[in-house]
Amino acid sequence: MSLLEISARIAKAETAAGRAEGSVQLIAVSKVQPNERIRDVLQQGHKCFGENRVQEAAGKWPEFSAAYPDIDLHLIGPLQTNKARQAMELFSTIHSVDRPKLAKTVARLAQEIGSCPDLFIQVNTGEEDQKAGILPADADAFIAECRDLDLPVKGLMCIPPVEEEPALHFALLAKIAERNGLAGLSMGMSSDFERAIALGATHVRVGSAIFGARVKPQE
Repeated sequence: MSLLEISARIAKAETAAGRAEGSVQLIAVSKVQPNERIRDVLQQGHKCFGENRVQEAAGKWPEFSAAYPDIDLHLIGPLQTNKARQAMELFSTIHSVDRPKLAKTVARLAQEIGSCPDLFIQVNTGEEDQKAGILPADADAFIAECRDLDLPVKGLMCIPPVEEEPALHFALLAKIAERNGLAGLSMGMSSDFERAIALGATHVRVGSAIFGARVKPQE
């Protein structure tokens, strides 16, 4: 499948949901993808990309940014507090704010740096032990805490359990966002982004459907 085909499917899903054309931002997930594949997508004019690891992104995106202006880079993977400064200097948006310690670190660094990326709070909608994210029952209080820290919280993010119907989790995330006055919903991946758009997604994260199967890094 191509970038053009994915973009067409997003536009069709927007129309089917009664939403404005261009209301959904496509994040091309480029983690563990060879540079030539990323370059091909850049040459097609796409500017919004997502990475899972700060270190990996730091190793390839400064060079791309020098060659292709206005790249919009999103961190969609977990963030360790000791990598927060590097992440804040590299990414325009961070989708994985998921605990008070990280929120306080980002707030402190924002004061030091003088700016802060847009932030999404990750919600562990499936309450999975192995997955990052604030629990749904704690989400309202955590959103309020982040706002008290003057953090630019734009929305919520979730990654549904693989064995469950994702629409249930998308609907839960949308409900939490609505009652907290948040417009951004980062949800939906290659296999389910159309269902996410139907339930209000503003950002969809699509990797393999654009780039092909991920290439494992050599040991």
